[in-house]
Amino acid sequence: MKLDDGTTVPANIAGYETLARERLPLPVYDYYAGGAEDEVTLRANRDAFTRYALRPRVMTNVSTVDAHVRLFGDDVAFPILLAPTAFQRLADTEGELASARAARTAGTVFIASTLSTYPIEEIAQAAPGGLLWFQLYVFRDRSITETLVRRAEAAGCRAIVLTATVPVQGNRERDSSNQFRLPPGIEMANFRGMPQASFPDARGGSSLQAFISSEFDPSLTWKDLGWLRSITSLPVIVKGIATGEDARLAIEHGADGVIVSNHGGRQLDCAQASLLALPSVAEAVGGRVPVMMDGGIRRGTDAIKALLLGANAALIGRPYLWGLAVDGQAGVEHILKIMHDEVARTLALLGARSVAELQPDQIVDS
Repeated sequence: MKLDDGTTVPANIAGYETLARERLPLPVYDYYAGGAEDEVTLRANRDAFTRYALRPRVMTNVSTVDAHVRLFGDDVAFPILLAPTAFQRLADTEGELASARAARTAGTVFIASTLSTYPIEEIAQAAPGGLLWFQLYVFRDRSITETLVRRAEAAGCRAIVLTATVPVQGNRERDSSNQFRLPPGIEMANFRGMPQASFPDARGGSSLQAFISSEFDPSLTWKDLGWLRSITSLPVIVKGIATGEDARLAIEHGADGVIVSNHGGRQLDCAQASLLALPSVAEAVGGRVPVMMDGGIRRGTDAIKALLLGANAALIGRPYLWGLAVDGQAGVEHILKIMHDEVARTLALLGARSVAELQPDQIVDS
């Protein structure tokens, strides 16, 4: 199979990233691919998966395999969701619209970013009937945050994902070096007509860092989760949990779910890999709410390892951006097909006909 330019369609996510790197401007590729400081955590997120080995069972009749999971009352075709990623029009002119459509086609969840380049209403309209969640940052001006929540509800979003990992922006040296900013014609569309739609002057550094410093609320505490719960009837999921202690606090303050995440290695460098943090979080949660994780998922086997260590689902970010950059909506759809097929194949080779048949002893620390 060929792309429009005659290039062979990649067989895996690594191949998509190679093509995306060739096609994207360096500042955009670095923004998507990069991490904080020495990128120790960025690498650790991937390396953690090599630490664990799978223990297959045989002779179990896997003539049919069903990879679906159920989250917050919805059936999801397979346990991989599309994580919130900002500024998707930097990869493709249809940006978040293409990604939302691809997620709907695949039967999985698309989580729209606060910093999307299409407004939440247009994203919802682009993929009617799709499973759409809204990722939320808390702004110094709480009226902005409350308005975003109301708009997400009105647009038909099915959950709010509160990102808790950015009281200040991590030291993303690639972005500073590239003086990262949005090009003319691309804005943070949820703030169209407001000063927040554009970056402030960064004076030679990253304009995103300047925006976060001026707009995001660093005083956020657990009591603010209660405030958020009071202004929405949607499930509230806290993204950025890295310890059992914070998992317990999240539930105590009303969280309906948690996502184990170190923000893709983009915030605190030298933080523990998400996969390694997952078991302690899952133990603390004890099945009371769904546990999800992101960070380093590149294969179906990675997602299954996350499920065996206590997650109900996993999220991907960079992988679908590479698909978007290479072939728009079709690229994202192919990424999701690759991941779905790999998850189903891994289940079969483990001797499981469904996610529910996975057994904790099918993973070992090698």
